[in-house]
Amino acid sequence: MTVRVTWVQPEDLIGHELRQAAQDGRDAEAVEQRWYAAGGHAAPARAGASDPPAPRRLRALAEELLDELASLDVPSAADEPTDLPSIRAACPRWPAPPGRPVSLDSDRLHAAWLGRAAGCLLGKPVEKLPLDGIRALARATGNWPLRTWFTARGLPAGLAAAHPWNRRSAPTSLAENIDGMPEDDDLNYPLLTVLLLQRHGHGFSTADLARLWLDELPAGRVFTAERVAYRNLLDGVEPPDTAVRRNPFREWIGAQIRADVHGWTHPGDPGAAAGQAHRDAVLTHTANGVYGAMFTAAALAEAAGGETDVHGCLAAGLRVVPPRSRYAHAVRLGIEAGRSEADFEAVVDRLHGTYASTHHWVHVLPNAALLAAALTRADGDFSRSVCLAVSGGWDTDSNGATAGSLAGLLAGRAPALPDRWTAPLKNRLATSVAGIGSIGFDTLTELTYQEVSRP
Repeated sequence: MTVRVTWVQPEDLIGHELRQAAQDGRDAEAVEQRWYAAGGHAAPARAGASDPPAPRRLRALAEELLDELASLDVPSAADEPTDLPSIRAACPRWPAPPGRPVSLDSDRLHAAWLGRAAGCLLGKPVEKLPLDGIRALARATGNWPLRTWFTARGLPAGLAAAHPWNRRSAPTSLAENIDGMPEDDDLNYPLLTVLLLQRHGHGFSTADLARLWLDELPAGRVFTAERVAYRNLLDGVEPPDTAVRRNPFREWIGAQIRADVHGWTHPGDPGAAAGQAHRDAVLTHTANGVYGAMFTAAALAEAAGGETDVHGCLAAGLRVVPPRSRYAHAVRLGIEAGRSEADFEAVVDRLHGTYASTHHWVHVLPNAALLAAALTRADGDFSRSVCLAVSGGWDTDSNGATAGSLAGLLAGRAPALPDRWTAPLKNRLATSVAGIGSIGFDTLTELTYQEVSRP
């Protein structure tokens, strides 16, 4: 029997790296020809590992070609830097610190935690499903346009077989099964950020984060770029090289889903939130992957500071992203589509037409466009924010989580969130972070509130 560890097999990474090369403009044609001529395969379409494992000679070639691809010039690098000074230099409207202290009510943080959990939980059973499958499942149960939890009750057997729920999530995230918030990486990461701030304060280093992961985070509960970076740490690679060594996922969504606490704890200071998110993101990501974290942190900081207009929050997020980058383009496209298309299905179809054939469903760019479109169209309404974000497909639980986090802050207090979203959470989060097991959202709120930066 073989062990196929997802997201790290060289023969699977090479296909993803070839696609990343095409996206950032590297001339990888010769490498691609060598790979396929040797019998190599494309990246797995949706799973993290192919089956069966590659022969030893093919795996060795994949490692060689991954290093060769990393040495190619990146034409987009001038418009998409990774180091913070260059990012700031590229952003002419970088947010200034607030001129006066900004207060943050702990109940607003409570709403953010609950919103993040509810949005994540809504998206969990349909994660990895294609868009037509999500629509078919919801329509068959009278839940389209999406307005509440997914359910298997009343679902025709043939449709259930054609579009099976996410195997890991269905037992805990369908309406009939929800009993508190189940474990998920989208909630593990903000909890880890709270631990990071408790131990090292807002001046933490990327190395501090790396040590925290090694101490408290099981390797099997990280994915894509995070799993590669974790492997690199175990191989003795130091940050930020952990983000680039044989890591084709460095512009995927992982850093964006780790950014919430950086934003929540800098109310009214999007620039500082983005800078802190950058130190977190570069452990695993570069360029557009890093911008996802910075954009999210800045938008959330704006909301945490009292901004009640979601459009103002999105604008604050864009101010910390290089304007000529593909990430900025994706967000602007999402905002424009959310404003202009006749209905949200047309918005989603337009975005899928733009990205689906060229980008993996976990890449940050399509998900950023969808998130921006959903938040724009929902106009601050919590239920519409999470439902629109999830109904658009791709990384459903991550997009639902981020949309719920921002919409929760905009709601202002936990009781303002509809009870149908918060009651099933039962004030209980399960986590795989070492030594915790289960924790209440009220406790998480208080722990987070203690780490809020006060000018």
